[in-house]
Amino acid sequence: MSHRSLRAHDLTVSYLGSAAVLDRACLDVVPSRRLAILGANGSGKTTLLRCLAGSLQPQSGQVLLDDEPVSFTRGGLRRHRQEVQLVLQDPDDQLFSADVVQDVSFGPINLGLSDTEVRARVDEALELLGIAHLRRRPTHQLSYGERKRVATAGAVAMRPCVLLLDEPTAGLDPAAVEELLVALQRLEQADTTVVLSTHDVSLALAWADEVAVVHDRVVVQGDPLELLGDADLLAAARLRLPWSLDLSRRLAHDGLVDAATRARDADQLHTALRAHHRVPVPHQEQS
Repeated sequence: MSHRSLRAHDLTVSYLGSAAVLDRACLDVVPSRRLAILGANGSGKTTLLRCLAGSLQPQSGQVLLDDEPVSFTRGGLRRHRQEVQLVLQDPDDQLFSADVVQDVSFGPINLGLSDTEVRARVDEALELLGIAHLRRRPTHQLSYGERKRVATAGAVAMRPCVLLLDEPTAGLDPAAVEELLVALQRLEQADTTVVLSTHDVSLALAWADEVAVVHDRVVVQGDPLELLGDADLLAAARLRLPWSLDLSRRLAHDGLVDAATRARDADQLHTALRAHHRVPVPHQEQS
């Protein structure tokens, strides 16, 4: 795997009998930077991901990989999908084999790879997702969270440069979300750029290097603190202010933290409170 840039330029997409879902929308996927895509239901997040993955051709505009337009021919899409993989929100839309190994090996086999290479890719993907212990488990016996990670492993076995995840945390309990985030960190260490869509603004703020808000058929992309701290933008996109920024503002208003405090997570807010009130750092934290 190696990092490559992916870009959507002026994408316009509409479905039969409906208004445009995207209208000259643009997005940049920068190598090695975490990108979270946010928006209300029906805003166009999944449509945007499908265009980036090559599974949906826009009416106008281009998807570019390293500034080269993606060709929506059979050969062009085959090449593109070796570099960019999409994992859908519902894992049952992608799992169809009898057991985990068979499902994860499907993509590499269809690349015409040798048995040895297929096994190596499957083993690698299962280890990266932390599910090697499930390798012989029938897919119908997996939990929802396990099925999500197996579906992701199937995409990872293709060794993509860019991995697109549509609502990967939807339906997961907090422990499963933490396990998924650990797995995504392993993928990043293996040189895969991760893009995910989510409704969870607090997760996006804590996790992402950049965010993109999809609303009114366009995409607004930028710094997480700037965009997710824009109450007007979030209201227009039918999203809520992240809890940590909301609480930061309330505490600053009451003089309990510095006025400039904009915490991305609980740890940062805790640190800001202690600093403002000059609470000494315990000895175990200093070491």
